[in-house]
Amino acid sequence: MRHHLNRHKLAMVMVIAMALRMAVLFAFPSVFDFSGGDGEIHGSAAYDEYALNLLETGVYGRESGMPDSILPPLYSYVLAAVYRLFGRHYIAVGLLHACFDALSIALLHDISRRLFPRPAGEWVGTLAALFFALYPYLIFQNLTVVDTPLWILLLHLFLWLMIRLREREAFDRRTVWIALAGGLALGMATLTRPLLPPLALLIALWFLLRLGLWQTLLRLLPAALVSLLTLLPWLMRGDQIHGGFVAVALNSGENFYQGNNPQTIPFFRAGYDVQWSSPPQNLPPTQDRYIINQALMQAGWRYLRGNPHQIPELLLVKFQVYWNVQVTPRNNLRQGESLRLENGEALLIRDEGSQTGVTAANAAYQDNSLFNVIGRSIHILYFGGLWLLAVIGAWLCRREWRLVSLLFFVQLSQTAIYLIFHPSTRYRSPTDPLLFVFSAYALVWGVAWWRNQRGKMPS
Repeated sequence: MRHHLNRHKLAMVMVIAMALRMAVLFAFPSVFDFSGGDGEIHGSAAYDEYALNLLETGVYGRESGMPDSILPPLYSYVLAAVYRLFGRHYIAVGLLHACFDALSIALLHDISRRLFPRPAGEWVGTLAALFFALYPYLIFQNLTVVDTPLWILLLHLFLWLMIRLREREAFDRRTVWIALAGGLALGMATLTRPLLPPLALLIALWFLLRLGLWQTLLRLLPAALVSLLTLLPWLMRGDQIHGGFVAVALNSGENFYQGNNPQTIPFFRAGYDVQWSSPPQNLPPTQDRYIINQALMQAGWRYLRGNPHQIPELLLVKFQVYWNVQVTPRNNLRQGESLRLENGEALLIRDEGSQTGVTAANAAYQDNSLFNVIGRSIHILYFGGLWLLAVIGAWLCRREWRLVSLLFFVQLSQTAIYLIFHPSTRYRSPTDPLLFVFSAYALVWGVAWWRNQRGKMPS
């Protein structure tokens, strides 16, 4: 029995992941059932609206029949396909997301196995997969209407293909196919969340640590070409609709301004998200999202140029929010509440007549709710413990830095992106499973040490 379990440990972890997610999905219908009850959507109502409009009109737009490029398109198309095949039901969405997680877990296991020597790599992969399977934050987030599970899957798929591509000794037909598949994965990931291009540049450096310049170019140029070809139809569509270049989506200006304005530091220090920032006063009086996006981007740059002395504190505060062991934001607004900047401090205003756009889904994470009282404490223990182990594991495997630097590059690139824009736990959590690889390594190393094999992995 022990031998059988050892041989099928990955399958067991995947079963545990699926079973746990289905149990949570059915145990909390008041949270996840957007198709019944009050119909409140946890996650993002925009994706639901895009999917419904796609089915109704065949046009990608938040307003029926009106094309736009406000959000990246891929997840909305996937959601529309689910609605077409199974109806607009939370169980179908939750089951699909659970399957995405299971596939991501399998990829994480093989990524770990390939980055660490055998047999340690097998156990590192199994433990990292188990940490992902049991991670409370991603269990709940990935069962809502959100693009996170799809993006995690595409991120892991891209990394796995890049590892396979780097391992290839000969540049043959199979190598070319892996490169093309990697480019497709990169393009699809960018159409889900446009976050991977900086990581792709660091991966080129990672290739150079093992291969020469010529071999690196031979492998990565086909991948880069396919990724650009994957994006090209969407980029051409954006230019045709909006009359100018759109870098996948028209939410970059909004996100940049929210992360770089006079309210950013006070709101973050008060524990609130900067989505509640007031728009700049000189915003053009237009409904054109392309113009608004540009204006918000320019407003963010004006703040940085006019306040260079604030930049170090701004980056420090964002870094603390991004890597906080607590769930950030710590606080959320309720209906009738708003934030105002007064004497450089965030002031909470309560006015029953005000409309802040706060939904019941926002308010669910306040007061004595299950998430606020229990979930936040569990997250601190779970993520905080694994974060500490990850720091130890990253130090222990420092001699293998040429290989495991890929995992560092993931964290470095994503941290840099959210220091430029604005961070939260929701934005960091997709890369947490890759952080847990170091946590798993620390535990495997600890077992070896406990067996009096200090400095030597199990054989």
